[in-house]
Amino acid sequence: MAAAYALAHLRRAPINAEVLEYLERIESTLTPFGGRFIVHGGAVEVLEGSWPGDVIIIEFPDLAGARSWYHSSAYQEIKPLRARHLTGEVILVEGVEADHDSVQMAAELRRAGSR
Repeated sequence: MAAAYALAHLRRAPINAEVLEYLERIESTLTPFGGRFIVHGGAVEVLEGSWPGDVIIIEFPDLAGARSWYHSSAYQEIKPLRARHLTGEVILVEGVEADHDSVQMAAELRRAGSR
């Protein structure tokens, strides 16, 4: 089973009491679902296009766990503390297995396209 990720691209905004409370409480919402931060607002080096804001990536054991965390009552309770002040996109995405092979993927896509 592949790991999954909650990825957020949030626009910068002034930090306030609600955002600080959100930061103080989010960790405890992740633990029951095996979630952990792997990127949390670190430096971004833009190589193509533009990227206004910060990146947050939370890893989960699988997509079902990521989905369960996001929809959990614990997270839904604190989500407005962030959403009222930090706008942006939030997605869940499934990762690849350790043996992922992009050459094999291309071959499969070629075969599928020739049908």
